[in-house]
Amino acid sequence: MKESFMLHKGFRLQTLAAVCMALGVGKALAIESFVVSDIRVEGIQRTEPGTVFSYLPVKVGDTFDDDRATAAIKTLYATGFFKDVRIEAQDTVLVIVVQERPAIASIDFTGVKEFETDTLRKALRDIGLSESAIFDRSLLDRAEQELKRQYLTRSKYAAVVKTTVTPLERNRVGISFNVEEGDAAKIRQIHIIGNKVFPEKELLEQIALTTPGWLTWYTKSDQYAKSKLTGDLETLRSYYLNRGYLEFNVESTQVSITPDKKDIYLTINISEGEKYTVSEIKLAGDLLMNESDVRALISLRPGDTYSGAKLNESTKRITERLGGLGYAFANANASPEVDHEKRTVAFTIYVDPGRRVYVRNINISGNTKTRDEVIRREIRESEAGWYDVDRIKLSKERLERLGFFKDVNIETPQVAGTTDQVDVNVTVTEKPTGAFNVGAGFSSAEKLVLSASISQANVFGTGQTVSIAVDTSSLQRNIAFTILDPYFTDDGISRQFEVYERNVNPDILSLGDYAIKTVGTSLSFGIPFTEYDTLFFGTRIENTEIDLYTGAPPQFVSYVAEYGKYTSLLIGNVSWQRDSRNSIQAPTNGQFQKAYFEVSAPYDVKYYRTGYQQTDYFPLNKDYTLSLNGEADFGHGYGGETYPIFKNFYAGGIGSVRGFETSSLGPHDIYGDALGGSERVNANAELLFPIPGSGNDHSFRGFLFADGGNVFSPGERLGLVDMRYSVGIGLNWLSPLGALRLSFGQPLNEKPGDNIQKLQFTIGSGF
Repeated sequence: MKESFMLHKGFRLQTLAAVCMALGVGKALAIESFVVSDIRVEGIQRTEPGTVFSYLPVKVGDTFDDDRATAAIKTLYATGFFKDVRIEAQDTVLVIVVQERPAIASIDFTGVKEFETDTLRKALRDIGLSESAIFDRSLLDRAEQELKRQYLTRSKYAAVVKTTVTPLERNRVGISFNVEEGDAAKIRQIHIIGNKVFPEKELLEQIALTTPGWLTWYTKSDQYAKSKLTGDLETLRSYYLNRGYLEFNVESTQVSITPDKKDIYLTINISEGEKYTVSEIKLAGDLLMNESDVRALISLRPGDTYSGAKLNESTKRITERLGGLGYAFANANASPEVDHEKRTVAFTIYVDPGRRVYVRNINISGNTKTRDEVIRREIRESEAGWYDVDRIKLSKERLERLGFFKDVNIETPQVAGTTDQVDVNVTVTEKPTGAFNVGAGFSSAEKLVLSASISQANVFGTGQTVSIAVDTSSLQRNIAFTILDPYFTDDGISRQFEVYERNVNPDILSLGDYAIKTVGTSLSFGIPFTEYDTLFFGTRIENTEIDLYTGAPPQFVSYVAEYGKYTSLLIGNVSWQRDSRNSIQAPTNGQFQKAYFEVSAPYDVKYYRTGYQQTDYFPLNKDYTLSLNGEADFGHGYGGETYPIFKNFYAGGIGSVRGFETSSLGPHDIYGDALGGSERVNANAELLFPIPGSGNDHSFRGFLFADGGNVFSPGERLGLVDMRYSVGIGLNWLSPLGALRLSFGQPLNEKPGDNIQKLQFTIGSGF
């Protein structure tokens, strides 16, 4: 038998073993075992010999036989590194001869416009095809199918994917995917059948999928996707369930596409069922509260039309109330009892509080720039304390309000092996916190008006804000540098430092022969005393210079004659602010309030001024929000002195009375220049609504507005007839270039001398 083995030592043992097994003579050709004195690997180019040895089930000193030979070949093939394996024997030395599979040197895409290439690379990586990986031709078909699947999610049913494999040096290959994307298929018709209670038009208004419209190029709502359809079916189900149709059901859906793969027709078959009312609501289980307190949390009452939303809201309120008491795993489940004859339904809500739970660890992840302490100081839950769902929600709200993150997620998983502990896992997704904002407007007086600011709201991940703002036009130029530390102390006291220069020079436009220059610095602190309320106090020093030329307004001539051209002020100020809005950029609920008072030290110029602002947001439904804003400001001199004219308030433009030129309302000098006033009133009402076709996207909303306001001189009568009013329409868009605010205002009672500016906008960009 030894001679037999030597005769076949140059053969592939795997082939020999297969032939032997097929012929049933494995034992007749079995080799005589021997002890391996050495192992040598031949044919490898990229694979390290140690890698081969780590997989090989034979070591030096082992006894080698036909079973080990077969096992060795199977194992090396199974690695996927080799397309051919041969084992030879030279006396007692094993020689492993392999032919490596090529490695993927590059993966390229041509013709891809719909996706970022990184998105496609990740999709291919998930199925095992990536650069530096071993090339497996069987994966190419899967890769093509995966790319087509990605295009199907974008309604590009006509997409064609062709693959080219190019051999490269050092046993490598380059893979190129050539894509012909084609046009996205559009939904040409959506038909709902089986509806009797609600008209088809009303039902179609509830769902996100639509036929092509003037804005669907942006929303993509006319492009079919299975996930979108699933969501819309749930929306329809909720619409019926919330109106009493307990037995509503989607019987079937049919999606058909035309042969040219350009048009899609969608049919939804539904069964409405009968309308049900609530006959009784019972409570069972361990309530941990008075039954009357629990019932107060239930918004569904006997005699009401059944509403799935109200029932879910009720059970959620109960579990959240228990969660606020430390019962993190509380359950409140409603069990229905349906009477089909009377068309009524009774519910028994079973309450199970579970065990009281406390927090073990608070874990933070996802912050690559922001320091842990910046996040942790906003979290209102505490380690080793009782779990409180209200504090968890407040923590998430505070983190979102920082503006540093585009997504904040807080999970409270149970600690393994315990029944009374949870971890609080906070995961954030950071976003650019720098901002470059630009504004522009046009007027007959100032021509092009430009404003710009650059700010970094999370410097080096510390949570501090540094900003530089510049406003410039033919009439004025303002520059301000600000540093804000929101946690100057560990208990949340903020500090803000600012240096600024303001210049007004109407003489450039021959509108008034005077110029005002103010240079100042300020320092203020903020003390939070509730989760929403902050008290601010501080001081600032200002130096103002007024230069008069021939033809200067009489008001300025009189003021300089009395107080001189140079004024130095030491000003103290205190203010209170309350902010409970659910979002800073696109609020739909909550309130903002601010009140302030400032007074100058009793030398040079003596004055004080005060004001109040309140803005409320009322969600009328999921689509519409009503915003009401009111402001009032008042300034006056004390000690028998005149209120300084350079401290006047101004009105007009975005943020005030739209349709009138910025800061143009109120008293004017003999040359027609706006002087401002010591008193200001401003009121705004906005009805915010989604742009048709954009769905419930609060980042892209239109609004109708009505504004009213004006400024007044000391002693001037302040009445409604003296106000300026305007109405109009506008657009808010958190665009890729930044926040865009555009308005077109129509003045309702313009007077001679008013400067009109109907189209106004601001736009900003983030970095």
